[in-house]
Amino acid sequence: MRRTGIVRGILVATLAVALSAVATPAMAQMGSMKGKVVDDKGAPVPDAEVTFDFIGDVNRQFTAKTNAKGEWIRAGLPAAIGTGSWTISAKKGDLVGRITGQTVDLGGVKSVPDIVVKSGTLAKVENVSPAELEKRNKENVELKKAFDEANAALAANNYDDAIVKLTALTDKLTTCGPCFVRLGDVYNKKQDYEKAEKAFLKAIEVDPKSAESYSALANIYNQQKKFDEAVKMSTKATELSASSPTGGDPTTIFNQGIIFWNQSKIPEAKAQFEKAIQLNPRLADAQYWYGMSLVNEGKMADAKKPFEEYLKLAPTGQYVETAKAILAQIK
Repeated sequence: MRRTGIVRGILVATLAVALSAVATPAMAQMGSMKGKVVDDKGAPVPDAEVTFDFIGDVNRQFTAKTNAKGEWIRAGLPAAIGTGSWTISAKKGDLVGRITGQTVDLGGVKSVPDIVVKSGTLAKVENVSPAELEKRNKENVELKKAFDEANAALAANNYDDAIVKLTALTDKLTTCGPCFVRLGDVYNKKQDYEKAEKAFLKAIEVDPKSAESYSALANIYNQQKKFDEAVKMSTKATELSASSPTGGDPTTIFNQGIIFWNQSKIPEAKAQFEKAIQLNPRLADAQYWYGMSLVNEGKMADAKKPFEEYLKLAPTGQYVETAKAILAQIK
């Protein structure tokens, strides 16, 4: 058989496989924020006390201190189990200041606006008694424990157990976006796409900026060959992801490339695979599908590098035999 015939056969075979290529991104659990405390003239304020209050369905509080340049950084800020945002207050002597409505970029370090401190007083972040705050903190610990147990059950493929735990959480905390996302993940693993779709749609209702939920819905619609719906969801996921300081989530971008591929929009797919690789060169499947898009264009020599990278990154991956077959033809 001629080389073009072999390659054409491989392309046809792998097109069907593409339906199972989309991965659900893992959800990071921690993030960090950094910023600066300045006075009303813009001068840095060293040794200022910085307090982080998460205000929402559950409450958390952390502290930090500015360095000699008035800068601070706080790592290990947990993901919100429910909805809400961070209020960051700064104090030194009679100088006080505050910024509100801040969110954590999970897995990264988010820069926040300068906190300008002036003489005066700040109202309490929330007027609750110590007993009420202790009660809420205890509830938060219990919710976090239940969420972690559900994640552990999912990791162990104990899907039914994970569903029971997550359903209990969503019944108790109806605005727990991450809970609905994880519930959708479990149903997706069980291939119960109808319930998975409902869970992800609920997550979006709770948090319209949940790129993970849109990406997961794109995956579901892609599995069902509802490519128009998949494109809409994937486009929204990419839009939300691109607004992050990192320039976008490579897995989300890769997923959109797969959807384009399944629509036979190869140039658009190639652009997404290439962008995903730029953001994360170690994303093995993106390397493979970038190579496939080059093969589709007849650029066999250019396809050699991404296929070799794929074999290095995923020596036991699902596309190993295909990659080796194409490399054999290139050589």
